[in-house]
Amino acid sequence: MKKISISLLLLLLATFLFASNATALEGSFKVGPAIILISILVLFVLVGLFFRAKDTTDYYAAGRGVSRVGSGMAIASNWMSAASFLGMAALMYGSGYHGLAFVVGWTGGYVLLLILMAGQIRKYGKYTAPDFIGDRYYSTGLRATSAVVAILISISYCVGQFGGIGLMFKWVMGIDYMWAVIIGSSVVLTYTLISGMLGVTKNMQIQYVIIIISFLIPLFILTYKFDYFWIVPEIGYGAVVTDIVQGIPAPETTNLVNSFGHDFAILPSPEYAMPWDPATGKTFFQWIAITFSLMIGTAGLPHVIQRFYVVPKARDARWSVVWGLFFICILYWSAPVFSAFGKILSADPEIGVLAKDAIVVYTAQLGDINPLIVGLLAAGGVSAAFSTVSGLLVAGSSAFSHDLYFKVINPKADPKTQLRMARFATVLMAIIVMFLAMLKLALIGQLVALAFSLAGCTIFPLFLLGIWWSGSNKKGAISGLAVGLFITAISLTYFVAGKAGATLPFHSFVSYWLGAWYFAWIGAPLAILTNIIVSKLTEETPLEIRKFLVEKVHS
Repeated sequence: MKKISISLLLLLLATFLFASNATALEGSFKVGPAIILISILVLFVLVGLFFRAKDTTDYYAAGRGVSRVGSGMAIASNWMSAASFLGMAALMYGSGYHGLAFVVGWTGGYVLLLILMAGQIRKYGKYTAPDFIGDRYYSTGLRATSAVVAILISISYCVGQFGGIGLMFKWVMGIDYMWAVIIGSSVVLTYTLISGMLGVTKNMQIQYVIIIISFLIPLFILTYKFDYFWIVPEIGYGAVVTDIVQGIPAPETTNLVNSFGHDFAILPSPEYAMPWDPATGKTFFQWIAITFSLMIGTAGLPHVIQRFYVVPKARDARWSVVWGLFFICILYWSAPVFSAFGKILSADPEIGVLAKDAIVVYTAQLGDINPLIVGLLAAGGVSAAFSTVSGLLVAGSSAFSHDLYFKVINPKADPKTQLRMARFATVLMAIIVMFLAMLKLALIGQLVALAFSLAGCTIFPLFLLGIWWSGSNKKGAISGLAVGLFITAISLTYFVAGKAGATLPFHSFVSYWLGAWYFAWIGAPLAILTNIIVSKLTEETPLEIRKFLVEKVHS
């Protein structure tokens, strides 16, 4: 015991001695942050081992025994991805108040879930989103198609998260981005494979605590150090924005400098607080379209919907959303503060161009915060990405194993074979996502927004009508899904062509009105309208399904 204590003491001493390495913005190994990060990763793997899945119920639905608060923490952790932890501040750093569309959309989506779906989804009592769709619309084809869509959504969402993991590992380890993505992804894959939804949910509860603590501590320090209202940094944020808009003259800041000794000064930037002013290059339509697409996309994400199956009752599902919203708001209220401080602290031209997706960490560094706290912040970013990735991998692999393999391809498969197929799908998805993350197609927040639009055009209409209108039948659902996929295909074709440098006919028109981050603004209403029209023109929904909705789901 004495030897262990001495070793720990020496380790801590070494940590503090070498912590100064973290002052470099990039390209160096940072001992203190690395120790914090590795310790947290070991903890995640140990939790995965301790709560490893023993059967398919553990793997798909955490044994259906998670408490309301625990589920709320898991929902918040699952939701607070790299896009929330790193991406939101990045978007606001780059485009000012226009980035608030992401905050409003993502938060509003959970309100939609609370009001329209949470309790009803749990009452229906399935394992996955495709499971519900296949059963509600009595169609094996729809089950298989929605399973493929769920896998595509999970992959698209994961790409942004793996990118965030790569950025943080690169910052801490000073290694190449490609190796950073491979190493970080391998760790999250390990404990997801071992534990399934059970261990993932337990890890999410731990990750939530790490995420919030690591995110808030630097804000208290920054607001206190630069003389803003620090007791509630989110209130001090208003004064920071005012300073950005009106500018801070250098002579007033002789005692306030960033970690490189540059004045805490900035030229007036009124466009920062103008979300759709022509000077920003963004429009009112884009702001509304992004907000709407993110809201309905939230209510259609398979890994979010799947979380309602892990609680014992419908009432627990509703309360878990309430708790989840509360926990999420703490972080969402705080993210804009990082972007505002980042704007001022990086204003000096000598700082150069910073990677927007890492602006949270850079802001803490430029604010000359202790490197160990900055390291904890980076570990929080990794935790945020891990929590979401693990949930997405479980959702995607469940769709493959349960809805494609067991329900369609091999209905006689025993639970052991299903579990093996789920783990195979998890590995396959991780490899695909790693490859796509290395391509760096867009900002983290934008890549995630693409997944939301896809979910909003496809899964959301099927759940909304499937729960609330018994008249929606199989043919209506197939037609609506086809329209949603068609709109998605158009938008993604133009997006990929644009990335490849090609110009298709009507490129500017389609890229603007069907942007990859917000094409659900038109795709979802069209899918719903098509579903209703076709359902009205074809045979009624079977009586047993209408009775089940009335007696079990809405009773």
